[in-house]
Amino acid sequence: QVQLVESGGGLVQAGGSLRLSCAASGRTFSTYVMDWFRQAPGKEREFVGALSWRTGSTVYADSVKGRFTMSKDNAKNTVYLQMNSLKPEDTAVYYCAAKVGSLLPVRPADYDYWGQGTQVTVSS
Repeated sequence: QVQLVESGGGLVQAGGSLRLSCAASGRTFSTYVMDWFRQAPGKEREFVGALSWRTGSTVYADSVKGRFTMSKDNAKNTVYLQMNSLKPEDTAVYYCAAKVGSLLPVRPADYDYWGQGTQVTVSS
């Protein structure tokens, strides 16, 4: 059974940091691109960033560039999203997703796997 399990969310004050984890299991993800999305109440799901498991290359949305960093641990089959200088507008449920192809985001339906999400709340 293939699973993506996010963890690490929580409540943090503006300016603080959190590290989210996305633990992948059930298959080999070495050829996949791992994306992070977020969805705030009443808003559409928003692309945050993507990481190529094979090359380690990353891309980020302009809204998080310079503040968020993706990384991976091959031994743990886990992808991370380090979030620094958090703002109240970063408040959302954060999801990881896996797809085959480029680093660029695609339609949600085109991702092979999704996690269940983890809540991040940034207080002002």
